Amino acid sequence: METLNYEMYINAPIQEVWKLLWNEETYQQWTQFFAEGSQFKSDWKVGGKTHFTDKSGDGMVSTIVSLNEPTEVVFSHLGTYKNGVEDTQSRDVKQWSGTEEKYFLRAVDDNTTELRAIVHADENLVDMMNTGFNKGFELLKKIAES
Repeated sequence: METLNYEMYINAPIQEVWKLLWNEETYQQWTQFFAEGSQFKSDWKVGGKTHFTDKSGDGMVSTIVSLNEPTEVVFSHLGTYKNGVEDTQSRDVKQWSGTEEKYFLRAVDDNTTELRAIVHADENLVDMMNTGFNKGFELLKKIAES
């Protein structure tokens, strides 16, 4: 597993950046670089359920381990989600279960936000993660600053 870091300064208030990160419409826009039709559904509760899915509805099941809106959310990935079925026990899943995806936002001033993501990824996914986060955060910045 590799730990990857992504950082972006956005000329928008912290609450606005948080909203754009997790709003259904803008989430689909900035995460399109990971998978077409990316979406997520969450109960926004620590220990609850979050599904990150592609346009077919398949993806990952995760839980929130830390939440402090609008400055932090940490997801722990538990397994896969395919055809409406969660797999958290197979041997393949257990190799990466528990990896985290962390988002940190910091107000630099009233109209500038530092956005940072720290993710654990298998070495086979590094290129996809780099493309997804770099292009995704650039688009998020463009949306926030327009």
